[in-house]
Amino acid sequence: MKTIEYKPKGTCSRFMEIDVEDGVVQGLRVVGGCNGNLKGIAALVTGMKVEDVIARLEGIRCGPKKTSCPDQIAQALKQAQ
Repeated sequence: MKTIEYKPKGTCSRFMEIDVEDGVVQGLRVVGGCNGNLKGIAALVTGMKVEDVIARLEGIRCGPKKTSCPDQIAQALKQAQ
């Protein structure tokens, strides 16, 4: 299993850890940000293929910001590929 450690840019969250095995997300932990929403996102992406997570989350914005926590999850996964 590979653990991706990522420092998000432009969001309230401060740190992300994503566990990936055989191209499938096995777990996601986020420090900071909207706790309940990020726990929900973690539950939804666990068991998904990395490319599917990227396709669904990339480009999502948070209010006027050019990014969001979901978008930063996608960026972390893209960077690790």
